[in-house]
Amino acid sequence: MSEQGIRLTVAALTRRVEEIFRRAGLTDLQARSVAEVIVAGERDACKSHGIYRIEGCLQTIAAGKVDPRAEPLLADDGSAVIRVNAKGAFSPAAFALGAPVLAERAKQLGLAALAINSCTHFSALWPEIEVLTEAGISAMAMCPSYSTVAPAGGSEPLLGTNPFAFGWPRASGQPYVFDFATSVAARGEIELHRRAGKALPEGWAMDAAGQPTTDPERALEGAMLPFGGHKGSAISTMIELLAGVMIGDMTSRDALDYLGTTSILPHHGELIIAFCPERFAAGRSGNPLDRAEILFEAIAGQGARLPSQRRFAAREKSLAEGIHLSADEARMLERLEQG
Repeated sequence: MSEQGIRLTVAALTRRVEEIFRRAGLTDLQARSVAEVIVAGERDACKSHGIYRIEGCLQTIAAGKVDPRAEPLLADDGSAVIRVNAKGAFSPAAFALGAPVLAERAKQLGLAALAINSCTHFSALWPEIEVLTEAGISAMAMCPSYSTVAPAGGSEPLLGTNPFAFGWPRASGQPYVFDFATSVAARGEIELHRRAGKALPEGWAMDAAGQPTTDPERALEGAMLPFGGHKGSAISTMIELLAGVMIGDMTSRDALDYLGTTSILPHHGELIIAFCPERFAAGRSGNPLDRAEILFEAIAGQGARLPSQRRFAAREKSLAEGIHLSADEARMLERLEQG
């Protein structure tokens, strides 16, 4: 292996990651679903959600906080609310079961929601959103985490990083998609800074005494900060309410109490809300997808960048040239394959 690393096709890396999880005892559905979202992170140059996440998944299995053999259960009464009980499985498996029903129900009713309960969540939300935009559906997804973020004006962890994602389908080209944590940065970014021995940017975190810090170690012992001050804090609280309290699942504080540590992956629920643009615009003039393009063109016409454009560019390169893993990443993958 070259010290410059290796390149693997998306399919080849997916097979290797999937096999790691099969050997760890995951069902075929869980192994495949988890591998796909991890490889999607690498493919799109989102390293904080790439193969770095494998070890956290394995540690959570070893700690007994995720059930590798669980088979998610779909509950559908024909209404706008669809439920999947993950039964302790990783969330991508539960989403894979519920997403086709959610898309069809949104087309039927105009609006539908998927509530996933009792899952272990670690992945980015944009892979889920893109499944729905590919079906011609607009959607938003959100979930709590565990308490690592102080509310605006506070000094102790209470909220989670609480990601939020939104997607809009486009007739040609990639969808309009954004996905961000409601903390200043994803917790994985702080861990990557720690591993690299790099200082954090100012304004990301505070230490255990409530003082600002740029030291990743102290940040992990203290609290992260919400983006945009009180605005990010309010959005994060909304996610606790909608994707925790409202669906009868854990808030970020509940999840931390259940796990007792932030060294393994969080356990909670997830909420995905899907919209059919054509149903909402029925009887009005103009095609909503065509009208959306006018807005996107106006944004780009000012020289502004639509969200996810860098990620889509990285994807195009990965599909053409393969996914690049550094020498250290390749060695880590080999070590995990050897068990």
